[in-house]
Amino acid sequence: MASTSTLSLPKMGCGTWAWGNRLLWQYDPTMDRDLQKVFNLCVSNGITLFDTGDSYGTGKFNGQSEKLLGQFAQGCIAANIDSLCIATKLAPYPWRLTRNAMVQAGESSAQRLQRPIDLVQMHWSTANYAPWQEWALLDGLADLYEQGKAKAVGLSNYGPKRLQKVVKHLHNRGISVLTLQVQYSLLSTAPVTQLNLKAVCDDLGIQLIAYSPLALGLLTGKYTESGPLPQGLRKGLFQELLPQVKPVLECLHAIAKFHHKTSSQVALNWCMAKGTMPIPGAKNPRQAQENIGALGWSLTPGEVDELDRAAAGLKKGMVKNIFQTG
Repeated sequence: MASTSTLSLPKMGCGTWAWGNRLLWQYDPTMDRDLQKVFNLCVSNGITLFDTGDSYGTGKFNGQSEKLLGQFAQGCIAANIDSLCIATKLAPYPWRLTRNAMVQAGESSAQRLQRPIDLVQMHWSTANYAPWQEWALLDGLADLYEQGKAKAVGLSNYGPKRLQKVVKHLHNRGISVLTLQVQYSLLSTAPVTQLNLKAVCDDLGIQLIAYSPLALGLLTGKYTESGPLPQGLRKGLFQELLPQVKPVLECLHAIAKFHHKTSSQVALNWCMAKGTMPIPGAKNPRQAQENIGALGWSLTPGEVDELDRAAAGLKKGMVKNIFQTG
């Protein structure tokens, strides 16, 4: 019988991709004080899962997200800190070929975090290009769990077919998969509507985590075709997508107005209504407070259906992650 984790998962987590990423999110160390406030604010409000990865952080800031989380956790005295769950993803880089390479990667992450890993995850599957590589790395994840260097095991970017094979492989070692995270939002519904991942996860006892639940900021309502757009790589993407996704943005805005909420809060609440745990990012306390406002209330079934219809009617949504498997 596979072992089950004692980790407690909140209704919503916090993604930390931006904490060290200059390429997409224009990270600068002057942001660190705000990021610490984000951490404390989230923990105090029950958002106790922080998702990171050993590949988060660009250039000289490689590993910065994990380092910051380690620093913030050490100094945090907020309520709920005992429930803190730091989930990190280990990348199956081409040079990581053995199970020991994954164990070493996990040990390096733990050093940056200054604590054992709560939830260790495979960042993506190699099934689309090097399926043979994956099994040794998955055994490395299992080794980290068995050696007490991680409290639970999770996956990222897996589709139902590959997921079931991996779950069986780990089950044979007596290990359960606690979570699966995929790109999921009103502009990325395919994992649930086409791949049926939520039902598969429910059958397997796996919590589905929704990353990029605000579609890189498109669903916040902050951006319009005529208004200023974010700098960097997102600008071109937003210019292309904003005219296409207008029906969803209008629907979000109408429902948000009725509830005296923001579009972001409605988009996140929709993810939770679907039984997923969204992990929106936040770079400052204002964004964190807005995310927190998605908790403590619920969309009606009719409003969820209305948003579903708006999303289903789109001809084009967010770009699919190339590592997502079938």
